[in-house]
Amino acid sequence: MSLLPRFLKGPKTASIVGCPFSGGQPKVGVDQGPIHLVEAGLIDQLKELGWNVKFDGHHQFEEINTANDPPIGKLKNPRYVSRVCQSVAQAVGEHAKNGELPVTLGGDHSLAMGTISGTFEAHPDACVIWVDAHADINTAETTESGNIHGMPVSFLLGLPGNDHKPNEFGWVKPVLRTDRLVYIGLRDIDSGEKKILKDNNIRAFSMHEVDKYGIGKVVEMALDHVNPNRDRPIHLSFDVDALDPSVAPSTGTPVRGGLTFREGHYICEALWETGLLVALDLMEVNPSLADDVSVQQTVAVGCSLVRSALGETLL
Repeated sequence: MSLLPRFLKGPKTASIVGCPFSGGQPKVGVDQGPIHLVEAGLIDQLKELGWNVKFDGHHQFEEINTANDPPIGKLKNPRYVSRVCQSVAQAVGEHAKNGELPVTLGGDHSLAMGTISGTFEAHPDACVIWVDAHADINTAETTESGNIHGMPVSFLLGLPGNDHKPNEFGWVKPVLRTDRLVYIGLRDIDSGEKKILKDNNIRAFSMHEVDKYGIGKVVEMALDHVNPNRDRPIHLSFDVDALDPSVAPSTGTPVRGGLTFREGHYICEALWETGLLVALDLMEVNPSLADDVSVQQTVAVGCSLVRSALGETLL
């Protein structure tokens, strides 16, 4: 637990970036996720693991609103999402440049457009491990819903099909390369996304591979792909809907057949053990979509995943 990851500066500092934001998707309540996680005691839990914790309150986006924000093509709330993500990119980038480990609590997964942009400002040779039931790699052309939480990876890769990007999303640079991205836990992928993954030769370990090889082997193969020499900074973007709904029921787009409690935690534990973690996202906890017991269960699992990614061990 005293381990200082290679790319961080001492003293070991986790900077909580609370993002009560739901603009990338239509369901209310996901903006309450970070507030519940902090109220559940996450900050004290990280301090008990030996971290200095910076938390200046949740980011407030009152000055950015959805009024006068008509769709651009199919994209819903484009200006709102863009401005919030840009604000998050600046916050995450500053923490990362200071040698701190930004822990972004969402909020919907469109925020990763900001968090990963911020990480790459400080660590341009980083890689991304994206743990999710969904690929979130639709473009403005392939999206069926227009919800931007299903699109952040396509922006970060600079994929064709986002022709609106030079305008509202011009700040999002194509910082991510296809060989620096790997997915774990996919099981609900749109047909357009399947084509994008195949056409761009993007490595993805669906639940089929988790079943076939076991989570230990999958994590090893994922790291071998994006970080073969174990010398690149790692950004872990973890959507709680990667977990089976029996484990984390209170999320916006639950899909049966997901990661078990232990499989989700093993991913976090194994990435911590590399000593290469530089940023963590925990996204899509939505306390409004279930009964109180299920909400408490999901929030507790969210806190537990963060602790595992930041060094908590079973022994």
